[in-house]
Amino acid sequence: MFIKKTVEGLTDYIARNYSGKVVEVGVGWNFSTSDELEARSLEVVRTDVRRTREDVLVDDICNPRLEVYSGASLIYSIRPPYEVQICILRVAEAVGCDAIILPLKGEIVEGGRLVSWKGSSFYIFTPRSRKAPRER
Repeated sequence: MFIKKTVEGLTDYIARNYSGKVVEVGVGWNFSTSDELEARSLEVVRTDVRRTREDVLVDDICNPRLEVYSGASLIYSIRPPYEVQICILRVAEAVGCDAIILPLKGEIVEGGRLVSWKGSSFYIFTPRSRKAPRER
């Protein structure tokens, strides 16, 4: 129940505040967030280091193909390891989009703005060249 509510809050926040292309890093076998975002008219690109479903692009965020992320309004990840968080932030900065990291419970992600939304807490990182989105 807790995990479902946490992901529902994140999904709602993304759908309300972003448009166009969004990229999920490390989708693994959990497609609930990306599927719901597609249902809410976002173009979702799912990535992982291995193909877990036919529509998952194989890419290593720490050695990325930047064209996968180019044009995205957001890169997000659910519970990525710390070393992957750093890579996500580098790629988001490189392509000029926001990044959202929903960390493991109790983990603090340095440099981000903590947002609590409908039972979910996550960190938003905005490229230095832009201001953070406003919650609607």
